[in-house]
Amino acid sequence: MIIQSRRVLYNNQLQPAQVEISEDGVIQSINLSYDPRLWSETAEEVIDAGNSVVMPGIVDAHVHVNEPGRTDWEGYETATKAAAAGGITTIVDMPLNCSPVTTTVDALKIKIPHAQANNLVNIAFWGGIVPGNHTEIKPMIAEGVRGFKCFLIHSGIDEFPHCTESDLHLAYQQLQGTDSVFLFHAEVEVDEELADSSSLADNAYDKFMLSRPEKMEIEAVKMVIKLCLQYKVRSHIVHLSAATALPLIREAQKAGAPLTVETCHHYLTLNSENVPDGATEYKCCPPIRTKQNQEELWAAVRDLSISMVVSDHSPCTAGLKCPDTGDFMKAWGGIAGLQLGLSLFWTSCKERGLSVSDLSDYMSANTAKHAGLQMRVGNTTPGLRGDLVIWNPEKQFTVTEDMIFHKNKLTPYLGMTLYGQVEKTIVGGEVVFDGQTGFTGAKPGQIFLN
Repeated sequence: MIIQSRRVLYNNQLQPAQVEISEDGVIQSINLSYDPRLWSETAEEVIDAGNSVVMPGIVDAHVHVNEPGRTDWEGYETATKAAAAGGITTIVDMPLNCSPVTTTVDALKIKIPHAQANNLVNIAFWGGIVPGNHTEIKPMIAEGVRGFKCFLIHSGIDEFPHCTESDLHLAYQQLQGTDSVFLFHAEVEVDEELADSSSLADNAYDKFMLSRPEKMEIEAVKMVIKLCLQYKVRSHIVHLSAATALPLIREAQKAGAPLTVETCHHYLTLNSENVPDGATEYKCCPPIRTKQNQEELWAAVRDLSISMVVSDHSPCTAGLKCPDTGDFMKAWGGIAGLQLGLSLFWTSCKERGLSVSDLSDYMSANTAKHAGLQMRVGNTTPGLRGDLVIWNPEKQFTVTEDMIFHKNKLTPYLGMTLYGQVEKTIVGGEVVFDGQTGFTGAKPGQIFLN
């Protein structure tokens, strides 16, 4: 297969190029030219993308697929379809909210066949760390998990309990000397009295936001930094929301801590001032915060204190969002938006003067490296897999329910007008999604283990 365009992202710039992908799905060569007659002069399959952008497929390193066990929330079939429709060619699946949770080798082996049956895109796995499972860490690394996630506060499901600091020491000791990475949901309970919200109704967004103050993230980040510096093990803060934690993070990174940070599309796109009361599709933990907080997150994206942007796709059934009452205090905390990440981020990048190359770094190259997949995916480099997205960055569309492929359609992005229309998604040299004709039926995705 040869894919050509006047705008191929190669060596961090858009330029005319032809990407040749071998029969085994690997990028064979990059020819820096564009020939509109190519389709008639070769026997190979040619995709002429014209003026559309051709770039590495998105690597979303924070996705909750929830299979097995909670497939009424999501599953590999619908999640990988949503991913492919959004230009995502690799997802890294979180260790919850599937059942069993992925905290043992046995649980991982239960999960893998479910992924193998629905691999439109590549799938990799994070393992989980919970109290008492530290002896499972090295065996799970040997089986191919990309790293391990823990919670420092209740996870939302009882079968994935949160860790104490003593649990973290045991886990870090197991991770020393490995190339693995330790991921943290960085919120902790705080002793100080919360702001008084008694006058607010339970469907008021401000009441929920006040119940998860920035102090919870700050104190958790302090703990992570202390342990990261002590053990010198790669550590990663998932879905940072509180910009007030950024000075601590910058100081630690400057001091040599092997610490990385991600934030999410919802924190960069949405703000608390615009969340309607009762609109529980906006609820996530940690919460969406103020417009000023959002601007500070964007500053951290620009200076690379935050080097990755992911979906944290965490859907649930509609009933768990308490649609009848709009009760933020009882609704499930998680935002569905896997399919829309490329367009959400690009719409904001376009407004803020960031380039397609910047976008690809935050959503492909850096996330691939984070998951230890940089020798397989994340760049248009010969020898890597032929995983590409063809998209039109100038094309606008409005998000409607009928275009969404993830299982539960409730999302705060409905009705938004976004830039960046996906035209084709290519995995291992095969088209899996075409914006005109839909899914091709191909399932060339790989399960990335060892």
